[in-house]
Amino acid sequence: MKRSLFGRVWPNVTAVVMFAVCLFPVYWMFSTAFKPTGDIISETPVWFPTNITFEHFRTATEAEHFWTFVRNSLTVTCLAVLFSLIIALAGSFALARMRFRGRRGFIIGFMLAQMAPWEVMVIAIYMIVRDGSMLNSLVPLTAFYMMMILPFTILTLRGFVAAVPKELEESAMVDGCTRGQAFRRVILPLLAPGLMSTSMFGFITAWNEFPLVLVLSKESGGAQTLPLWLSSFQTQFGDDWGATMAASSLFAIPILILFVFLQRKAVSGLTAGAVKG
Repeated sequence: MKRSLFGRVWPNVTAVVMFAVCLFPVYWMFSTAFKPTGDIISETPVWFPTNITFEHFRTATEAEHFWTFVRNSLTVTCLAVLFSLIIALAGSFALARMRFRGRRGFIIGFMLAQMAPWEVMVIAIYMIVRDGSMLNSLVPLTAFYMMMILPFTILTLRGFVAAVPKELEESAMVDGCTRGQAFRRVILPLLAPGLMSTSMFGFITAWNEFPLVLVLSKESGGAQTLPLWLSSFQTQFGDDWGATMAASSLFAIPILILFVFLQRKAVSGLTAGAVKG
């Protein structure tokens, strides 16, 4: 009985400890953003803020070009996710439903593209964008962010399309629908979990991307995004750790909101897309 009780308890205790270790940096970031400067620089750590202040958030939001960077990040991220979903819907349907020469090679190519680190291609990407006179523009950022998240999106949605019985599509076509209408009315609604999971993955990837925007954006306030702004924030405000933590908290809020709203669909979508097809 004791061994059985220990076998049930220790995994839960281990999970709680790991959760606390992973959550502590996030808690410290948010709590520091609300602490007065005196508590932040105190030699004795203040674990729980008592005198809450919003001055650090005011400092961050009033920084030069802050709202420009917010608009740039939202524009690039949302467009990259949208375009990747549109292309991935067609690509995943072709890989799951159609049989053509080179199909297996396409799938292997997408897997290799997903595993390859994009950082090794930064120099080549910079030369392409420079030769095209598109430095400090949101267009190449959107295009390359889309290509970064496209392989995962296609592979995941392919599993969902393959899991939809062909009989449903054939029945719709027998009732008078074209292949496109059958896809739009029958298959597309069943892909909602996959669309949500891939959208969340793509949003997080594009939102946090740093090396590309560092290389392709040279002018202050031009095509820079929030990750690049955040990297220079410490230099801009010296040792103002409160403002730095407030800026980091503002940067993390969109991801947290997206995860809260999509977590159930995203988890089920990632699981189903990984084992089906």
